[in-house]
Amino acid sequence: MTKTVDIESTEEKWADLIALAREGTEVILANEGEPLAHIVPIKVAQKKRIMELHLGQAWMSDDFDAPMTEEFREGKL
Repeated sequence: MTKTVDIESTEEKWADLIALAREGTEVILANEGEPLAHIVPIKVAQKKRIMELHLGQAWMSDDFDAPMTEEFREGKL
């Protein structure tokens, strides 16, 4: 949901605007109807990432950095 607020009415309402963002509402700050900025809620990651969870499951070939052959570059392989 999005709410547009004129900047003249925001001076004493910052706590209310921040509360709206916490609830998931995007707040657009406007001056005489022209959008100037917006306050958006931060999306927090659902899960904590685990270092080395898939260690050893991916590999890089020894010729990874080697120049491509002309056939490969042109899509003829």
